[in-house]
Amino acid sequence: MGGNTMKHDAFGVCPFVTAQRLLQGKWAIILLHQLDGGTKRFSELERATGITHATLASQLKALEKDSLVTRHVYAEVPPRVEYALTDMGRRFGPVLASIETWGNEYIAYLRTQK
Repeated sequence: MGGNTMKHDAFGVCPFVTAQRLLQGKWAIILLHQLDGGTKRFSELERATGITHATLASQLKALEKDSLVTRHVYAEVPPRVEYALTDMGRRFGPVLASIETWGNEYIAYLRTQK
């Protein structure tokens, strides 16, 4: 972490700005965390997160567009749709683990401040 200067590659892309753009949705990290545990159906994600139907659909569509999540529709009645992390999405797993560790440390810190 070399200071405050934003470093850009030959295309003018900063990795921090890129990551922030991918994760800017309120539920992005939560959904990636849920899918890090394996493939899930839409209804499972809805129940596990409490995200409204429309917001969940929108956020999953964005993660799919960004190549972090895949959507598989089965030709069944009733229809079944499952979501899973792509290879690039799975590469985010260690970052999620670090965020969880830091989050737990911060929660513990806050408890000592009261």
